[in-house]
Amino acid sequence: MGEQVRATLRGLLHVRPVRGAHRVALRAGISVLAPLLTVLALGHPGWSVYAVFGAFTSLYGRNHVHLSRAVMQASAGAVLTVSVVLGVLVGSLESRAWVAVPVTAAIAALGTVLAAAQDWHPPGPLFLIFAFGAVASAPHRVSDVPVAAVVAGLSSLFALLVGSVGSVLRRQRSRPARLAHVWTWQPVRYALAVVLAGGTATAVGIGHPYWAMVAAAAPLSVQGVTAQLVRAAHRALGTLLGLLTSAALLAPHLSPYAIVLVVAGLQIVTELLVGRNYGLALLFITPMALLMGQLAVARPAGQLLFDRGVETAIGAAIGGVIVLCEAWLRARINPAGR
Repeated sequence: MGEQVRATLRGLLHVRPVRGAHRVALRAGISVLAPLLTVLALGHPGWSVYAVFGAFTSLYGRNHVHLSRAVMQASAGAVLTVSVVLGVLVGSLESRAWVAVPVTAAIAALGTVLAAAQDWHPPGPLFLIFAFGAVASAPHRVSDVPVAAVVAGLSSLFALLVGSVGSVLRRQRSRPARLAHVWTWQPVRYALAVVLAGGTATAVGIGHPYWAMVAAAAPLSVQGVTAQLVRAAHRALGTLLGLLTSAALLAPHLSPYAIVLVVAGLQIVTELLVGRNYGLALLFITPMALLMGQLAVARPAGQLLFDRGVETAIGAAIGGVIVLCEAWLRARINPAGR
């Protein structure tokens, strides 16, 4: 146990070198900036939540090139768009808060299977949980479904085109990732984390239960007990420190166009850091998430900061407990390590 604690502490401070992060960061920044500016120019800031989650397509396949990345982004973008549409449908229900929990769990489980089958990077269903949960948390009408599908779909397509520019310029080809059938307990772990975190946050009555669900799922997306515990600690500590940068950026009450520019900048910095140290990246992920929400529906900054901190602590704690319980069960079932 002592060695596990020391390894976790070392992992908290470790900064890894990452090659080519600047290219990924630039693609992500452009993919987020253009759709958000477009919905503002059209006079529909409420559509920004659909646009930004479609733009998250650009975050997939950072370690892949050309055709392989395009195939991965196409599948991820399609599922992100479906998650947004499902979020609108659940958001149209009066009991959306409680309905969202089991639906998010189902999306997490199915997303885990697809992510493993296509070897997604980033791995796991984290962004699907985020997309569905964020959209479902706000009130919608069923008539919003076509708009959500078109905006998210076009934003995803734009991100795919941005990611494919390199292959056109360099005229290089690569094989697409092959679909593989992988059966593990991962879908159950993700669903359990989502249900426990989402159910707890919803029962307590905090305003954004999906933040707890995302925080609980985050540690499960990496391999190894130590790495998972480091990810849980990074999520909690990085978010809490990120509330300071969030408060500084929320205080001036930026205009919508200024928010879009700041969000795009934060997305670029995030992609430069996330592969190096997840905790450092959360100093910028946290204000980015809060500003994106403010762009669609403005809320009191103090309440947002409180909700983000408490729900992240709940989710990260639940994710960490699941990791430790699984390790304990494995040790009990196979004490000799065979």
